Amino acid sequence: MSVIVRVPTTLRTLTAGEPEVSVDGGDVAAVLESLESAHPGFRERILDDEGNLRRFVNVFVSDDDVRFIDGLATAVPDGETVSIVPAVAGG
Repeated sequence: MSVIVRVPTTLRTLTAGEPEVSVDGGDVAAVLESLESAHPGFRERILDDEGNLRRFVNVFVSDDDVRFIDGLATAVPDGETVSIVPAVAGG
């Protein structure tokens, strides 16, 4: 299953500047694994030592935050878009 991953500006050094890349995967975990295989360095920036999403990284399938669905087990239909969005904080 091919999906599009939208890459935030801060991580585009891993994709040679590309804002979107196409990878395979049926769920978020598989998509992230494919992303890591194609563009090494994503895993350590997105996942913590236990393999969970880092607190400051949001991942969306379509417009839905995976934390409110099934987390890394969230299904990603063929042709869907996965967006990686760093959390923004301010004061």
